[in-house]
Amino acid sequence: MGNQHYVIIGGSVAAVNAAKAIRDHDELAEISIYGEEASFPYNRVKLSKGLFTDLHSDKILIKKEKWFANQRIHVYSGIKITEIHPEDCTIKTIDGQTVAYDKLLLCTGAHNRKLVLDRASLRNVHNIRFRQDADSLKAELRQGDRICIIGGGIQGVETAWSFQQAGYSVTILEASHRLMPRQLDEKASAILTDRMTERGTQVCLGQGVKRIKGTDHVEGVELQDGSVIPCQHVVYSIGIVPNTELARQIGLDIGQGILVNAQMETSSANIYAAGDAAEFQSRVDGLWESAMEQGKIAGANMAGASVSYQRPLPVTLSNCYESPLFSIGLVDEQVCDTSLITKNQASYARMFIQNGSICGVIGFGDALASLPYKTAIMQGLKPDAPELTKILNDKEN
Repeated sequence: MGNQHYVIIGGSVAAVNAAKAIRDHDELAEISIYGEEASFPYNRVKLSKGLFTDLHSDKILIKKEKWFANQRIHVYSGIKITEIHPEDCTIKTIDGQTVAYDKLLLCTGAHNRKLVLDRASLRNVHNIRFRQDADSLKAELRQGDRICIIGGGIQGVETAWSFQQAGYSVTILEASHRLMPRQLDEKASAILTDRMTERGTQVCLGQGVKRIKGTDHVEGVELQDGSVIPCQHVVYSIGIVPNTELARQIGLDIGQGILVNAQMETSSANIYAAGDAAEFQSRVDGLWESAMEQGKIAGANMAGASVSYQRPLPVTLSNCYESPLFSIGLVDEQVCDTSLITKNQASYARMFIQNGSICGVIGFGDALASLPYKTAIMQGLKPDAPELTKILNDKEN
C-alpha cells in the first residue's frame, strides 16, 4: 500500500486548514488542492474590507507560496474540476486529466446570491466574490461617481466604508428596518446608522429595491415607493448560495449545502465537505472562523483521527466608520429569555441571557473590549458573575 493521496477541490481557507491538518497527521501523504482561480488561496474578507488596497500583493494570501512548498502541499491553480467518479475514486479536470484519490474533500465554497431585478445585468452592477470582480469594479470607477450599495449586512457596511474612505459618495440600502440585522439590535444599529450618516454615507432602511434604472449602464436605483437614487454604480451583497453542482452530479445528500455529519463526512464513503459549501445540523455557517474549523476537522478525520466539529462561537468584529463594535454568540431577542443593557455616554452594551447564563453580547468597543464577554459566554457565566460586574463597573466610570 503506497502513500495516501488526499485531494481537495477548492482553494479556500477551509482547504488550506484541511491540508495542514492532514499533513500534521500524515507525514508521507500526497496532498493536492485544485483551485478554480489562477492564484494561491487568498483571504476573501479583504475584498470588502480592503477594496482599495493592492489586492495582488502577497498580503492577501492565506499562506505564502513558500509555506505550501515547505508543507509539501501541491496547489494546482486555475484548474476547474468537472466530474467526480466515486465508484473508482477519481476526479476529472476541465482539460480532461483524470486524478485518483484515496480521500476527497469538497471545499467548493459558495457564490453570491444573484440580484433578481429588472436591469440587474446592466454595466456597472457589481458583485464582489473574486479578486477579478474587485479589479474590474476599480477599473470602471471615475472620480465623482456615486455608489449605491444594496444589502446592509456586515459585508455591505464594510464595502460602503471602503468607498467612503476613498472619497466616493455612497448610499447603502437595506430592506429590513435596521443595518446588520443578524448581528445588531435596534439600538446598536441606530448608533451605527448615526455614525455612518455623520461621516457622509446615506443610509436608507426599510425599503426594497424595485428596479435598476439606465439604458446601457447604471443611472440610478428605484425604490419600492417610486423614489430614485441617482448613481453610476451598484454593488450588491445579499447573501450566499453554496456551490453544490459537483456534489449533486454524484447524488450526495444536499439541503441548502452538502450535508455533513460532525466528522464532516458526506453521504458517500471517503468524500468529505467543509466551509461555505457544507451544511451541518441544518445550517450553512458561511463564516470565516467556521470554515477554518471545519477544514481542520475534515482534514484530521480524513487522515484517520476521530474528532468532531463544534461550532465556534460566532464573533463579528467591525471597525467600520471609526466605530468599533462587536457581536458575539446568540443575540436573537426571539430566542433569549432576558437581556441586560448598560448605557452611558461613551458606550452601549447589551447582554443576552438564556437559562440564566449569558449567551451573547452586542457592544461598542474594540476586539480587546470584547474578550471578557467572549470568555464569559464560553464559560456560561451568570450575568452577575464578578468577572462581568467588573467590566460593567469600569464602563460606568
